[in-house]
Amino acid sequence: MSSTPANHPRVVIIGAGIVGCSLADELTARGWTDVTVLEQGPLPAPGGSTSHAPGLVFQTSPSKTLTAFARYTVEKFTSLQVEGVSCFNPVGGLELATTPERLADLHRKAGYAASWGVRGEIVSAARCKELWPLIDQSAVLGGFHTPDDGLARAVLAARAQMERATERGARFLDRHTVTGIEQEDGKVTAVVTDRGTFPADHVVSAAGFWGPVIGRMAGIDVPLQPLAHQYAKTKQLPELAAATPNATSEATPNVTSEATRQTAPEATPQATAGTTSHAPTDASKPILRFQDRDLYFREHHDRIGIGSYAHKPLPVDPFGTLPYDEARANDMEMPSSYPFTEEDWAPSWDDCRWLMPALRETEIEEGFNGVFSFTPDGMPVLGESRGLRGFWLAEAVWVTHSAGVAKAVAEWMVDGRASIDLHECDLTRFEDAQRSPSYVRERGSQQFVEVYDVLHPLQPMEHPRPLRVSPFYARQQELGAYFLEGGGWERPHWYEANAPLVDGLRLPERDAWSARYWSPIAAAEAKATREKVALYDMTPLRRLEVTGPGALDFLQRMTTNNLRKKPGAVTYTLLLDETGGVRSDLTVARLAPDRFQVGANSPTDLDWLARHAPGGGTSRSSEAESGGVRIRDITSGTCCIGVWGPLARELVQPLTRDDFSHEGFGYFRAKETYLGHVPVTAMRLSYVGELGWELYTSADLGLRLWDTLWEAGQEHGVIAAGRSAFNSLRLEKGYRAWGVDMTDEHNPFEAGVGFAVRMDKDGFVGQEALQGLATEEPARRLTPLLLDDPVSVVLGKEPVYVDGAPAGYVTSASYGYTLGRCVAYAWLPALPTGTGVHIEYFGEKVPATVAEEPLFDPKMNRIRR
Repeated sequence: MSSTPANHPRVVIIGAGIVGCSLADELTARGWTDVTVLEQGPLPAPGGSTSHAPGLVFQTSPSKTLTAFARYTVEKFTSLQVEGVSCFNPVGGLELATTPERLADLHRKAGYAASWGVRGEIVSAARCKELWPLIDQSAVLGGFHTPDDGLARAVLAARAQMERATERGARFLDRHTVTGIEQEDGKVTAVVTDRGTFPADHVVSAAGFWGPVIGRMAGIDVPLQPLAHQYAKTKQLPELAAATPNATSEATPNVTSEATRQTAPEATPQATAGTTSHAPTDASKPILRFQDRDLYFREHHDRIGIGSYAHKPLPVDPFGTLPYDEARANDMEMPSSYPFTEEDWAPSWDDCRWLMPALRETEIEEGFNGVFSFTPDGMPVLGESRGLRGFWLAEAVWVTHSAGVAKAVAEWMVDGRASIDLHECDLTRFEDAQRSPSYVRERGSQQFVEVYDVLHPLQPMEHPRPLRVSPFYARQQELGAYFLEGGGWERPHWYEANAPLVDGLRLPERDAWSARYWSPIAAAEAKATREKVALYDMTPLRRLEVTGPGALDFLQRMTTNNLRKKPGAVTYTLLLDETGGVRSDLTVARLAPDRFQVGANSPTDLDWLARHAPGGGTSRSSEAESGGVRIRDITSGTCCIGVWGPLARELVQPLTRDDFSHEGFGYFRAKETYLGHVPVTAMRLSYVGELGWELYTSADLGLRLWDTLWEAGQEHGVIAAGRSAFNSLRLEKGYRAWGVDMTDEHNPFEAGVGFAVRMDKDGFVGQEALQGLATEEPARRLTPLLLDDPVSVVLGKEPVYVDGAPAGYVTSASYGYTLGRCVAYAWLPALPTGTGVHIEYFGEKVPATVAEEPLFDPKMNRIRR
């Protein structure tokens, strides 16, 4: 099959919902005009989630990326209109608090809004009543008002973008059911439908809750669980009818006609040709969230639409979902609309009438259970599959984020990268253990339950656990480890066995929020690490093995630092994209001329390296081999213990015949040796700012390694320490955490890791984009802050104010037990040391000062001894 020129690729998008239409518009706007959009249902309302979506767009999220998606969606849909009617109704948003806990959470959410650039403010109960007169003011403590939020007219927006894309050359074909994905040599070649085959260089699955079905055709797992969600409409309310004189007195149309009606809006004085109308009869009050009862509300002319997350999860099998015509033949309005379950609705209806007394005089006129998609972590699934090149996913995307996602995916396809960080959405982010159907179903269902919950940033999912454990798990349990979970791994955060060490420590009292998932034991563990020696379980950190005659040249090309060193050298280096953005940071140990061990961050690092390996890796597994380079993920078969503290050498040296002195085993060096009976790869590294080693061995010998170190350490007062102490110690030392402190939105020099870049090295990815930046003063920096008050604590993502205005946001934060102050790193304009700033924590402006880094042991005396 012949291929088209690279600048005129053939793109087939599967699904003409809001995501597919938005993507067609974004691609054709960038010059990729050979775009075919295939849809199994009728256009413009094909019966997927878009056709029934209530259209609420609340922009603010704990995720900076999701907020950016939503902001662009508002911006774009506001600019679109069909027959004079805007595709976005900017009625604003209002979130209510009926409990002190929720009000505190709204203050935290207001902080997110300030961090990410969304207008919003905390308002009184009286102001909430002004904005929504139907609520019972006595039930409300306050609210969070976001004036730029509103209602997306999803079907209308899909139609507007469909028309624009069609004008540029795209075609939209409805009543085409996809039956197969053709491929050759690991590359997609065509999409097969019941009405013909469509050649393609790129295929994008934007099929919504049918995504797993399309993925199976391509041989790609799509970690997505569809769930049904209740939505109901009241009968006509006199209070709304009086406020909207143009409102129709007829019964609300059924869901299908409602969706169709959006494409042919009723005539109003404002909806005349050439004039933008926000259709005031549709809604004039803010979209409303009553999250304490898992409810949301919006106006439908003279009725109220109500959505509920309060009911039990109702998983839907995407492989059993009926096509449009079969659904209609089975008395369903559309494939995404299931019968309303009255028994689930009753408690929510009571809560609605408690909040809005006017509802006590009316009834629910109609309702349905609408299907939409959840992932194990609640984020979209985006990107190109390595298992099938040219096959892309744009799945698990809500209307709120649709245009923003489409823009990012279009940039990714056309330019090779998106203009914003997408690591939270990358389809490769899930571990193999997180892709089983049962895991996806269980975690996806829990995401539904927790949509409106007040969630702590450290709060883990409770099931299924434990899933992944290190070889030391039994010993950790014996020591009373308090485990949190990440990437499926059980990670000790502190050990109850160390509780006696807290005696005598003077620690500031914490507020209830920062005290969650924290213990004063963490302070004792940090102190013991600084004064004696501690064992840290580093097993969950990703380890790759890169081997072969081409391994050195490949890694030299892929990373920023010089790896052309003798075996035994360990190097801190970076993975950059072509624009110079930091994709990841790595530690690379050269263990032999053609064998390297790479300490990485996530599955996306393996994917990135495999894609760039000579010949390009297409393996779906945890390894790739081509062109004299083999890349293998060895994490699950190995384990690691960090032995850190001033007595680390006294603990380790008696266990080996090799010289572990500073002269015999220097900093950033590696040795393969034995500790007792256990073969280990020892690396002289420290992520906590103390003398010590990372000790690696195979998983089967891990428990023996732990016991060997534990027994030898008793005379030195060894303890086991957890990630809570670890995070405090690394922040005191200024060590960055990729994905939190820096991403591909940042270059190495502004992120403070320019020391890992060798600009005189030949030809590494991103080098050209960095030309000149090393000698320029960055306009922004990852900035260390010390909170002025030793009692104050922040946790991350809070806005930072300079001269009274939001100027940036906190990335990582933890109390520095050695320093006696909370340490916070933040992205800010370049500021002189000593500059005073304020961090907003639950509505309170906490003073902090720009500090000089490293904050602890600036001369590296403790590590290099």
